[in-house]
Amino acid sequence: MKNENIKFILKRLLVIAIAIYVVYTFFSQQKSLNMYKADAERYLEQISLEEERKEKLNETKANINSKDYIEEIARDKLNMYLPNEKVYIDINK
Repeated sequence: MKNENIKFILKRLLVIAIAIYVVYTFFSQQKSLNMYKADAERYLEQISLEEERKEKLNETKANINSKDYIEEIARDKLNMYLPNEKVYIDINK
């Protein structure tokens, strides 16, 4: 009778230990999965931003030899203007 009680108690302890291990493993894996999911969402956001940037660069590439684009760059970045063009400078800035 005493041996049966000890075996019963040991079996219960073993089942409880296994249950605790399973629960612990489940929660630690869930935590890892949540981290991976957050990383995936962040990477997808970065991909979409880079695709937008790529689109803009492709548009620029398509227009790079156009007269309007060259004129715009010359005005904005190089401060160049057409001959006989009047340039007004706002001194209040």
